[in-house]
Amino acid sequence: MNQLKTMMSLAPAKTLLPSLFPPPPLPARRRHPSLQFLAAATAGGENSSTASGTTARGRRLVKVREERRRRDYDREHTYPGWAKVLENACRDDEELRAILGDSIGNPELMKQRVSAFNPLSSFIWFELFGEPTDRDVDLLGGVIQAWYVMGRLGAYNSSNLQLANSMMEYDPSYDSEEASAVMPSSFHDISDVEFQDNWARVWVDLGTSDYLGLDVLLNCLTQLSSEHLGIKQVIFGGKKMGDWEEGMTSSDYGYKHFKI
Repeated sequence: MNQLKTMMSLAPAKTLLPSLFPPPPLPARRRHPSLQFLAAATAGGENSSTASGTTARGRRLVKVREERRRRDYDREHTYPGWAKVLENACRDDEELRAILGDSIGNPELMKQRVSAFNPLSSFIWFELFGEPTDRDVDLLGGVIQAWYVMGRLGAYNSSNLQLANSMMEYDPSYDSEEASAVMPSSFHDISDVEFQDNWARVWVDLGTSDYLGLDVLLNCLTQLSSEHLGIKQVIFGGKKMGDWEEGMTSSDYGYKHFKI
């Protein structure tokens, strides 16, 4: 018994000093499965309410989606075939894409931009590289005026091209009786040349003149553009090009005109 007491007295006494190491972290609490399921169900409920339109935002989203589906349906079933052809052609034709501009997707506006050229009533459009000066207006207007005067006098008649169809080196002759027997060709009417910013246009009625007159005009404009006035493109037909505003005739907004 005395031996037992001696052994117990040899055991070190406990100290009250604080530990130099932090206590080990508590094990993470696992989220209760039922709470996890409840959170997921709640999130799903919010999404479903939005999708079904039970909230104000959800109703707006549903309305937007319905309108988009309706537009896609109308485009697929009622969109004009010719408009689809034009849009597909624009992918590979930069000039056509520039002509259509922001009208792509709007068949009515596209029709105005690319309406077929009617020789009896159509506009001819000229896109310049910049806003024309008074000198530029006089240059282009003078060319159009001279072109009209020649057409008015019957110059554009492809049925009477005797010298062009003959061999000049063999002393060609001109038969006036043959010329008088040909159906007359006369330019009927033309408007003043109008300018808005970098665009110009003129309305024409070619009458009985042949398309030969258009070749003559383009030859003149090619030379004019290369030496005097920069012309970016010439468009035959169409009712609206660029930012042209119908009825705007104020010089304060860039409108000018040349009297034919």
